[in-house]
Amino acid sequence: MLAKILSYGLTGITGYPVTIELDINAGLPGYDVVGLADTAIKESKSRVKAAIKNSTYNYPISKVIINLAPADTKKEGSLYDLPIALGILVAEEVITNNSLKDFVVLGELSLNGDVRKLNGILPMLISAKQMGFNKFIIPKDNAMEAAFIDKIEVYPVETLKQVVGFLKGEIEIKPNDNKTYESALKDHNFKHDFAYVKGQASAKRAMEIAAAGGHNIILIGPPGAGKTMLAKCFPSILPDLTFEESLEVTKIHSVAGVLDPKKGIVVERPFRSPHHTATLIALTGGGLKAKPGEISLAHNGVLFLDELPEYNRNTIETLRQPMEDGYITVARNALTVQYPANFILVASMNPCPCGYYGSTTHECKCTPTAIHNYLSKISGPLLDRIDLHIEVDSVNYEELSNYELEESSAEIKKRVNKARAVQLERFKNSGIYSNSKMNEKEFKKYCALDKESSDLIELAFKKFNLSARAYNRILKVARTIADLDGKEHIEKKHIMEAIQYRTLDKKYTV
Repeated sequence: MLAKILSYGLTGITGYPVTIELDINAGLPGYDVVGLADTAIKESKSRVKAAIKNSTYNYPISKVIINLAPADTKKEGSLYDLPIALGILVAEEVITNNSLKDFVVLGELSLNGDVRKLNGILPMLISAKQMGFNKFIIPKDNAMEAAFIDKIEVYPVETLKQVVGFLKGEIEIKPNDNKTYESALKDHNFKHDFAYVKGQASAKRAMEIAAAGGHNIILIGPPGAGKTMLAKCFPSILPDLTFEESLEVTKIHSVAGVLDPKKGIVVERPFRSPHHTATLIALTGGGLKAKPGEISLAHNGVLFLDELPEYNRNTIETLRQPMEDGYITVARNALTVQYPANFILVASMNPCPCGYYGSTTHECKCTPTAIHNYLSKISGPLLDRIDLHIEVDSVNYEELSNYELEESSAEIKKRVNKARAVQLERFKNSGIYSNSKMNEKEFKKYCALDKESSDLIELAFKKFNLSARAYNRILKVARTIADLDGKEHIEKKHIMEAIQYRTLDKKYTV
């Protein structure tokens, strides 16, 4: 008897329908899987057989042939265990194929028949919904993840036996309750707050600008000055994720297997801080299954690279393309996947090997050659893509011993949200969410200068020998400063402040 079960596959963060066709023929017992199945799918024989027997059903002593259509697309993972087992039970006439015709079925089976959690459920459900499917049988451990998708019926299950009872009408399983994004937002809070960061007024101002406009920033200063603390506080002033942004982030985290199953959705902007020993693949993504890397896991959030010169130069150079384009393409022999990678880069570094070059409180003991070799680990093209270059010096005793709280992150975030709201209205229906992502059309329209401002930027361009990219980024930063100032047009003072954040690449690079 022929059985057909609808399931889903995943390429990157995009799902595609997979029809599982199963036929049982007379002959020597066997289990053949066709349709470009990987090893995990071929090994499903042992899991499915044990799960069926331990759920008190009979496993056929016949030839079992399974086709995964479309046959020319590579299939990966253990998510087809449950639909394959149900297909066998349809062929054995335990349940009818008609009872499954409206369902998309996903799930891995344990040997005792339990249905286990899967990675990548959310993007598959979203893709299936877009193709008109709205009834799903999935593992119960993925229920929270599916709860934020409206207008679909999701039936979370725990065991194979429970699924069979449900399809036969012997057991009632209620559809998953939907949850609102607003209810999820109430549960998040931040561990770090700018209220506890002493001094560093100029660095805090720069980070406010970076948060408001989505600009990349690098902090340069001696050890113990507070660079890492400033970076860890940065997410607390970023605008809240919109629901659309949250779904994008959640899909990536779901595929990577780092999503918290109890929350089901990401409500905080990601803060990823890979160690400087991270490999190229760990940063960009890849491996046998072309999984997302740290660059994509930081999508719509922050990628923090502490002690930037300590990273392998070839590794950090891969940041250049996604910093411009907002995505990363992972190409492997049999698979090419594109992942979103629209992040704010926050980097920190010492100005020299000993850390005290340019410090007002400590003497630098490094030779000019040592300083040059240390700083040459960071290329000019990479530094050119960082909008704000900030010098952070050591905090004095008077500032440290003052127990009064500084301005809180909540207060800074109010100004950031106000400026970001202006940008969202400005770029409405254009797919742009911040000043840093303006294309040439928007740049010409919203970064126009008066004569006085134009003369000033011309002077800076010639004096510092700026590149065309640096020129554009200065004006984008100035646009953000004007938004924070509540001004419709960029003024001379906004240009002056933006220029001062671009001088470090001339001071430190040779």
